[in-house]
Amino acid sequence: MSGLFPFFVSTSFSRRKPADDAPKQPSSGDDASERRINQRFIARLHGEPCFWALVAGERIALNDISLKGFALSATPAFALGAQFDFTLLREGVPDEIRGRAEVSGLSDGGNTAGCRILCFEGDGPERLQDWLVAHVIRSATVRITEKDAAAIVAGHSLV
Repeated sequence: MSGLFPFFVSTSFSRRKPADDAPKQPSSGDDASERRINQRFIARLHGEPCFWALVAGERIALNDISLKGFALSATPAFALGAQFDFTLLREGVPDEIRGRAEVSGLSDGGNTAGCRILCFEGDGPERLQDWLVAHVIRSATVRITEKDAAAIVAGHSLV
């Protein structure tokens, strides 16, 4: 039996194509492929929601959040392309961030709306950066510096 293992491994890997040879999928504006540039973060801490959006008077827990957008449970008002004002809220923080967003994608059978932030009020981008850096530090399973957390937040999407 042990004589088969090296043969299996060599035939298995000999048929693999290098990643650079993999066919590239063209990206069009109407497909569901990943188009994020910034890293996104699960909007939970220890399994509980910690970021919300207040939209039309309704407080909705976010699924994920990044510097450029967020995802949340869709309501009938969230049609593809719909624009809306929002207020971001963070657990335990009396601060809020206001802006305007657009539904850029629907997933999970239309139950989740991916939203792109169009604009912020005031210093919203800087405060969101601070919120996400703090979230990365609090969520980390290993010791992480503020500088490292800021680099993660500002970095490209790993997904």
